[in-house]
Parts: sequence; structure tokens; C-alpha cells
Amino acid sequence: MNSNHKDVIIIGAGLSGIGAACHLSRKNPNKSYLILEARTEVGGTWSLFQYPGIRSDSDMYTFGYSFKTWEDKNSFAQGATILNYINEAADEYKVREHIRYQQKAVTFNFNTHAKLWTISTINPVTNEKSLYTCQFLFSCSGYYNYTKGYTPEFKDQSLFNGPIIHPQQWPSDMAVANKKIVVIGSGATAVTIVPELAAEAEKVTMLQRSPTYIAALPNHDKMAAKLKRWFPKKMAYKLIRYKNILYTIVFYNLCQYFPEKMKNFIINGAKKGLGDFPVDPHFIPNYNPWEQRFCIAPNGDFFRAIRKGKAAVVTNHIDRFVPNGIVLQSGETLEADIIITATGLDLVAFGGVQFQIDSKPFDVSKSFVYKGLMLSDLPNFFIFVGYTNASWTLKSDLTSEYISRALHYLDKHHYKAMKVQVIETNLQPIPLLNLNSGYITRAAKTLPSQGNKAPWRMYQNYILDYKMLRIDAINDKRITFS
Repeated sequence: MNSNHKDVIIIGAGLSGIGAACHLSRKNPNKSYLILEARTEVGGTWSLFQYPGIRSDSDMYTFGYSFKTWEDKNSFAQGATILNYINEAADEYKVREHIRYQQKAVTFNFNTHAKLWTISTINPVTNEKSLYTCQFLFSCSGYYNYTKGYTPEFKDQSLFNGPIIHPQQWPSDMAVANKKIVVIGSGATAVTIVPELAAEAEKVTMLQRSPTYIAALPNHDKMAAKLKRWFPKKMAYKLIRYKNILYTIVFYNLCQYFPEKMKNFIINGAKKGLGDFPVDPHFIPNYNPWEQRFCIAPNGDFFRAIRKGKAAVVTNHIDRFVPNGIVLQSGETLEADIIITATGLDLVAFGGVQFQIDSKPFDVSKSFVYKGLMLSDLPNFFIFVGYTNASWTLKSDLTSEYISRALHYLDKHHYKAMKVQVIETNLQPIPLLNLNSGYITRAAKTLPSQGNKAPWRMYQNYILDYKMLRIDAINDKRITFS
């Protein structure tokens, strides 16, 4: 048998890819599979990013897999702990023997007669090309460029005397002790990195154009600790997981229905954590909660660094760089020895792969996403799109559960392919990711769309998705089986 042909090929050995492989081995052990990974190790984001303090900004009881309990006492785990968890899952389900490293996917071509995908890859180091074939293709390559982050061009940037670093390319030998550091940005990366650097640096200043919602949450879940004492391990994990899912859904919906009250609630929480540092204008965003990503400060570490005078926030626009720092439009100069550009990610649809059907180009940006996991008119192709308002893995787990059911359905009825098509006459396109964050709006035109009604609409709601993906029938008038 051709070792490059499998029933299923998974693109990417990160959190979603390893999870998909574990689900396959648990629920569809009759299916052969391979994982093609462009890099040299498992872990995706969690092995790539090495900046100080990297951690989850979702709680690990929901960010962890449904089939593997989270044992650590911290709810918001450090990157190394998450990487270890992913590697443990890979070992427990013998996934590692199915991974081919240094295989960057270049083109996906579906042959409608043979009902097979052909994946062409290149080794990023040797430039050697390879071909793989499969019946089903899972895209778990994430949604951003692994080679670089997004950094806008700043005026006179070349004049600055010190290093300018994007967190995605953090140097292993970077010394920050007793340095003045300016972190440009106000998203999750900046909120994570500031308190970590503040422990060693002389002063860390977070420079933001506009504020973000930041909330302090305890890193040790007292209710989780009690549930672990009262119930067997697996049952306790399920109870904690559903408790946290419910909490997230309630909080998100309160933000949707009572935005002004929730805005005041979050800002008052920041006020308590900051001490004498002013909330206005630095912590009062000009948008409603959850219109952009929400930032978490475990145990209030971000606020504590500011309260102690080791960190500060400046809200202003950059005029230009100078040898010793940054001149703001207000005229003030922020002195810096190191500048960190936590300015976001560079989004890439499906790792930049070229799609083809019968060797003719297929434009994924013209497709609609069905139930958050298939693209219209693209047979036997599954995508993993996590939640933007909750843990990514909650949705990728549900996606795997649906795929498992779909594969059993196809086998039972002796089908080789399934293709979903839009049958609605007035389906309106909506951006796939429902946040107005900069990195999402920059890439919106390259991504497929969701629709304005189910099953093309992604509701960002675990309970609705649970029904749709785990309970509702696989057979649907929008799907053609062949």
C-alpha cells in the first residue's frame, strides 16, 4: 500500500490537529491517517511562540480537550505547560507515529472522478517536493502566518538605537533586566507580556492607540478544586468544564444585551485593581464588550504591575521613532532601550495553500462556511474554526465529533464523498470571524464567509453548536452524497 495515501490527511500538528487525530483514533479507528506538519515539532502556536509569559487567555478546563483531563491547578496555563499537555495527548493516543514533519502544503487538488484529494508539499529546508493522496482532508493549520507577525511601518523606525522585536520572533538571548521597554499594542499579547517584563525591567510602558477591555480573573478556581475533591477525576473535569462553558455563555450574552452595564462593571473592576493609576482614558474602550477580543489578567497581574509603578499605560498615537525612543503626537517622548511591537498577527487563509478542483483554481473566499466546518462546493474538506468568544478547543472538539459521525454515515451508506451547497436564494455574506479587531478586518477578503442564517451562520454558542453538530442528523438537503 502506498505510504503516502491515507483515508484522512490532517494539515498541522498544533492543538487542533493533534486533537483531531486523537478523536479519529478514538472514534474511527478503521480510518488510516497522516498529519503533515510544516515545522519540526508538535504544538503549533505553543511551540512557536517563545515570548515571556506566553499563556492561554482561555481557562484550561475548556481550552483542554474533552477526552483528556486538565490536571494543573492553574486555570490559565503557561505556554510550556500547554505544550506538554498537547504532547501527552499525542503520546497517549499514539499520534506521533502518524506525523510527517517539514511538509508544508502548497496545493490541494480534488479529483471529482476518483473522489480523492492530492496534496503537494515542499520541505522548507531541502525544497524537496512530495505528493500525498487521501479521501478526506482536515485543515488544522491555524489562521495566521507562522513566518512573521503584523508590524506596521513607523516613521523613522531605522533611527532607533535599540532592538525592535515582534513577540512572534522573540530572541532566546534577549536581556531585559534594568531596561526601559515600550510595548506597542493593547491586545492579549501586550497584556500578557507587560507584567512578565516588569518583574525585571526598569520600566515597561504599554503604548496603545485605544483601550481594550481587561478583566482580572483568579488563576486558581476554588470551585474546581472542590469538585476535584468531591467527584472522580473524569466526572469532576466534565462538571468544571460545563460550569465554565455556562459562565462564558452567560457573560458573553450579558455583554450583548446589556452592553452599557457590563462596560461599567468591567471598568469598575479595572479601577479596583489599578489603585491610583487613572482609568480614564486608558481603560475605557470606545466599543462595547466583546466587539473585539477580551483580555484576561490572571490574578490581576497586569494591574498589579501598574499599581506597583513597574509598568504604565500611555494612550496616544506615534509620531515618529527617535534614537532613544518614540515621539508621540502629543509631543511627549517615551524613552526606550527596547521596543516590542505587539501589533497583531498576519492572518493567512489555510496556510496560504492554493485550492483546485480537477486541477482548476478554486477560490475559497467565494465559499460559505457550513456549520462552521465545511466550505460550500468543496467536497470532503473539513475546517476547524474555533470560537472567538470562548475557548478555541470547544469548537474544534465539536467539529471532530461531527466529522466522526459523518465518516460513520458515509461508510454505512457506501458513499465516498459529501459536498455541501448553498440552496438558499438570498443568503447574505457576513465576515467569518465576528470581531472588528485589526488583524481580522485586514484579512477578511481572503477568508470564506459565513451566512446570515443557520446552518451557514456561526452563532458562537456552544449549546446551539452542540445540538447542531452532535445531535442533528448528518443528512441534510444541502449535502450531496456520492
